[in-house]
Amino acid sequence: MVSLILRYLNYIIGAAFAFVLLLALFGTVSTMVSSPAKETAEEVFHLHPEPLALQSDGPFGTFDDRQLQRGFQVFKEVCSACHSLKQVAFRDLKEIGYSEGQVKAIARDWQIEQPSVNKDTGEAATRPNVPADHFPLPFANDVAARAANNNAIPPDLSLMAKAREGGPAYIHSLLTGYRDPATYSHDGKVLAEEFPDFTVPTGLHFNPYFANLNLAMPPPLTQDGQVQYQDGTRPTIDQMSKDVSAFLVWTAEPKLAKRHATGAAVVVFLLIFIGLTYGAYRNVWRGVKH
Repeated sequence: MVSLILRYLNYIIGAAFAFVLLLALFGTVSTMVSSPAKETAEEVFHLHPEPLALQSDGPFGTFDDRQLQRGFQVFKEVCSACHSLKQVAFRDLKEIGYSEGQVKAIARDWQIEQPSVNKDTGEAATRPNVPADHFPLPFANDVAARAANNNAIPPDLSLMAKAREGGPAYIHSLLTGYRDPATYSHDGKVLAEEFPDFTVPTGLHFNPYFANLNLAMPPPLTQDGQVQYQDGTRPTIDQMSKDVSAFLVWTAEPKLAKRHATGAAVVVFLLIFIGLTYGAYRNVWRGVKH
């Protein structure tokens, strides 16, 4: 008798618990329907990257060494002041058309030297870069990086083209996407009218291609001719952004062209192999019903 009472008591408790859950669910759904959450400025004005066509696109894509060298020049003269490239060694630059002598000169003349130790005193020191070294960090530590960048740590760019949705298109759009929030509009909507209370925090910069519209990095490319290309290409902001985006595709996938070539060769081999196999099959079973 006692066990029967306990069983029914468990049923009643379970039913009560299920009822409370259903009541809470109903309240949540009814609130969402009757009083939907207001759209935020980020939801309305955040933009997806604009399409960017590069020679490395597609299954047969290759790299344009001249464009990669221009992109490296942009990185060297603009981006390297804040961003690292720690997954890339100086000697890797030979893969984009630089000679061994040029690589040695680039490493030797790099503005930041490699951390080292003084053999005589045991104290921290620096030494000139050599081709085998990876690109040195622009800041000694995260504290120094935050102090110089409004409490934000500039990300390493080695894998940036793969780490962000949109890859090079995102990088290009971000570099060219800085706008004045006071006059910015999209799809007929004006930011200042739709969200009159929207403000850009001190030390941040408005960019609709960034997820929350505001980022710590100021516009790195501010005028045409900021970098003077040695090959005669006109250095517009758009061109410099494309070139550094292409360069960062290479840093993220330096073996991309070889991988594409290997893949094409494998596909050709498989097609030939399938043809030979089918021919052998037809020859072996010729005239035999099966």
